[in-house]
Amino acid sequence: MATVPLAALSFLYGLGVRLRVKTHGRSRRQSLPGFVLSIGNLTVGGTGKTPAACMVAEWALKEGYRPAVLSRGYGGRHAKKVLEVSDEHGITATPVESGDEPYLLATRLRGVPVIISKRRYQAGLLAREKHGTNFFILDDGFQHLALERDLDLVFMDAASPFGNGHLLPWGPLREPVAHLNRADAFVFTRSKRGSAESGHTLTGSLKKKFPGKPLFESDHVPEKVIFPGRDKDYAPEFLNRKRVIAFAGIARPDDFRHTLTALGAEPVAFKAFPDHHPYTGAEIRHLNEEKDRLHADCLVTTEKDWVRLKDLRVQHLDLAFLRITFELLGQAEKFFSMIKEKARQGQGP
Repeated sequence: MATVPLAALSFLYGLGVRLRVKTHGRSRRQSLPGFVLSIGNLTVGGTGKTPAACMVAEWALKEGYRPAVLSRGYGGRHAKKVLEVSDEHGITATPVESGDEPYLLATRLRGVPVIISKRRYQAGLLAREKHGTNFFILDDGFQHLALERDLDLVFMDAASPFGNGHLLPWGPLREPVAHLNRADAFVFTRSKRGSAESGHTLTGSLKKKFPGKPLFESDHVPEKVIFPGRDKDYAPEFLNRKRVIAFAGIARPDDFRHTLTALGAEPVAFKAFPDHHPYTGAEIRHLNEEKDRLHADCLVTTEKDWVRLKDLRVQHLDLAFLRITFELLGQAEKFFSMIKEKARQGQGP
């Protein structure tokens, strides 16, 4: 019977979403002076947009564009209408002010400004005025309907793209699947985790429903294991046969556990916290005590979680985080050619 109220709330939520999309469709969107690329998804969390935004920003910088990442800054605590998290020279805000994902982007993207605002248009104008930005990357931008974009990319988990197929709060969908008609291209993430059969079914279904839209496959690949307290990093193979105490406060913590076991690590204990969890010193001390009690080699968490630990000034020498990168599977040239072509058609350099 619990599904009855959830279904009713989901129905009402869907009415609101459809009305919002219809209303914005009739109004004129604001336009930024440059090329605008949106990275978004259809579900709540867990599709790995942050590593993808890093990849696109780094590529754009190497190609001679002047990129900036524009984010809403979910979970950030600041009173400004627009907050500059980083500029060409370094980080200019704290994780608490910016929220964990914008701060993570800022730490990974040297030379690329990261700016947050509920009104991404205002963030973009600041980037243009202060940094000469001509390549704007909207982080989590699919539902941000007020701003015009030249390329709309939607990311979907290959193993479970739509969850149970229901809208919030009955399911994970932020919008009906039919709204994917607004997208210009689809990117399947964690493609190596999904079965070949389910992948072919998903691809065929999307091609039938949305003909002509490009489809790309990708994966999230471990890059290195970093011990901030030791100021050392190692190849991912370092974790092979290591007994670890693992913890994560992300949308899909089981994905992190799967990554560790795939690397050969042995999680002798695993603690899942809520997404964007604000850690306390007591929680980390407890995890460290657990490491000693179970004779584990180290504590290990995600890079996104480490961002939230920095303000605690955690100095445990045996605490590491795993850095993940985004990798296109065999279609990188086609993917970036699409971006270049859209930039030429739009207002890119």
